[in-house]
Amino acid sequence: MTGLDFQIDSFMLYCSSKNLAKKTMGSYEQTLKLFAQYMQQEHGIDEVGRIQSGHIRHYIKFLRERGKYTVAVRESTKQINYPDNRTDYQKPVSTTTIANYVRNIKVFFNYLHTVEREINKNPMDTIERIKADRKIKQTLTPDELKKLFKAFDTTRFHEYRNATITKLLYDTGMRVGECLAILPEHLNIPYRSILVTNPKNKKERYVYFSPSMGNELKRWLQYKDRYVDSVYIFPTSKGTRLEIRNFEYALRQTSQRIGFHVHPHLLRNNLAKYYLLNGGDWVSLSRILGHSSVEVTQKCYLDFSDEEIGKKYQKHSPLAHLDD
Repeated sequence: MTGLDFQIDSFMLYCSSKNLAKKTMGSYEQTLKLFAQYMQQEHGIDEVGRIQSGHIRHYIKFLRERGKYTVAVRESTKQINYPDNRTDYQKPVSTTTIANYVRNIKVFFNYLHTVEREINKNPMDTIERIKADRKIKQTLTPDELKKLFKAFDTTRFHEYRNATITKLLYDTGMRVGECLAILPEHLNIPYRSILVTNPKNKKERYVYFSPSMGNELKRWLQYKDRYVDSVYIFPTSKGTRLEIRNFEYALRQTSQRIGFHVHPHLLRNNLAKYYLLNGGDWVSLSRILGHSSVEVTQKCYLDFSDEEIGKKYQKHSPLAHLDD
């Protein structure tokens, strides 16, 4: 193991001790191992202290030129994943992806410089921030949402469960992991609230649901208790906790049957968009979503389309409300 590989392993242990989300840790590890591979192969560098700002700029240039899926940490994985069969193989790596790589590398060198004191100078200090491409988040129309909710066969246990989860995600803006972890003691139907724990920072907050969702939950709980004995609100048919990947797959399959693609985070995005379009404020939305600040929420959702801005204006036109 080289010195660079050792420091990456140490960094990943540090991330584990901070209870970072598995998805975040996976992103860090993949980014850093690809970076280490580049440094060793292209510059013969395997010690963190030898890496300079110029090397990192060369790596950013390499990312812009190499094309998607042309590099892997282990070449053997290409014989399993067959990246050359993908329709986007060798297409340019997006600016958003490159910005994420650079951010991850910056976190790593900040750790080496400020936490471990392994390096005297941080080579990332002079690297310019890459502005990621901003994509407007997809907004599902009311008809599309109704069509999605009706696409589940609610005569079957798992589809009835998935239909209820889908509606709850849209109504509350919860993350899917938060939703699948709900226990009976977290749910307060009379006050139409749910106590959730953010898996990212372990902080607790309340989310709220509508009266119609409250009725949906009552019916689901009565149905669930007839067939399954489980500590979870949304268990598998065997009573165990439903895995995120399994629900994501089921939602994808259901939405594809009706002609479009829906993933859990899209439901959270749509709650946020419609909340704002219907006159909701940034502060309460930030608390509902469990963001660390209002600024984080605004960065995520300041991407209204011209049509959405037009509708919001018509609803809140000062002249139209002059005689109210």
